[in-house]
Amino acid sequence: MPLRPLAVGAATLLLAAGGLVLLLAATGHDAAGALSALWAGAAGSRYALLSATLVRATPLILAGLAVAIAFRAGILNVGAEGQLLAGGAAATAVGLAGAPILGILAAPAALIAGVAAGAAWAGIAALLRRRFGVLEVISTIMLNFVALHAAGWLVRGPLQEPQRIYPQSPSLPDAARLPILVPESRLHVGFALAVLAGVALWALLRFTAAGFRLRAAGLNPAAAASAGLIAVPAVTTGAFLLSGALAGLAGAVEVTGVTYALYENLSPGYGYTAIAVALLARLHPLSVVVAGIGFGALEAGAGAMQRDAGVPAVVVTVVEALLILLVLAADRLRDVRPAAPARERAA
Repeated sequence: MPLRPLAVGAATLLLAAGGLVLLLAATGHDAAGALSALWAGAAGSRYALLSATLVRATPLILAGLAVAIAFRAGILNVGAEGQLLAGGAAATAVGLAGAPILGILAAPAALIAGVAAGAAWAGIAALLRRRFGVLEVISTIMLNFVALHAAGWLVRGPLQEPQRIYPQSPSLPDAARLPILVPESRLHVGFALAVLAGVALWALLRFTAAGFRLRAAGLNPAAAASAGLIAVPAVTTGAFLLSGALAGLAGAVEVTGVTYALYENLSPGYGYTAIAVALLARLHPLSVVVAGIGFGALEAGAGAMQRDAGVPAVVVTVVEALLILLVLAADRLRDVRPAAPARERAA
């Protein structure tokens, strides 16, 4: 893992922590008590670390990888939220229908269904971009809202529980649930899948010809196409589908490993937070794993901070926004810095 992204990430986190302290002091809260509660909720115990932080980090890592791989290919896929919901819905349907038939294979089948659904949902935006030139920023945002309302319709219609009291699906049978990774915790196998996905993506980008073509298409599509060896439209479409598949896997993992059912508000905004995760990691797959765990800790600690110190959990959202601004500022400084010698030469 390159040291520079880690150093930039660490400096950004320190600045964000300083901003959090200032924000708490400005709003009249006990900063020391709030930070203590934040730490206790995120990593203060074995249960907090395994069952809260790492469990929350799992969908953030997968969705962050989805955003990162798309951005590396030059695709502004901001539709991870909708692709996550599509994956969760498909995993629920396959898990419920397939458990009596497939037995222990029901959980893998549910994950595969989530991957396929996420890729298919991203494929709609990919098709619109390639066939009609529709900007993916617009199409993926619109598809997020469509997926949200489609999930709401499913849990009030075809997938609603038999009693039809609550807007949710029935609970998945045991055969369709992911195994627990660490005994006496809620940490499931999905976390290992997320880490493996990060390593696999890093190897893909670093060591394979397909990864080189993806990076080249993202850095300069015109130059990549002029070489005559890279079919840029095909490469970007493939990256779009891979991005959707990862986001769909995030939704499938959340359903089969945590909630065991589909709810209308399955995601508290994982797909949007994943953009911050990917940016903080500077689109490096291994750094996305680290950043995802960091954001998982923030999410887990926010609840404890509100419960034990009386600080609204929305403060953490402000910190996450501050992180994005700091990353963008760091990028701006990096872009400006090389211009100085040119001006000096001109003078």
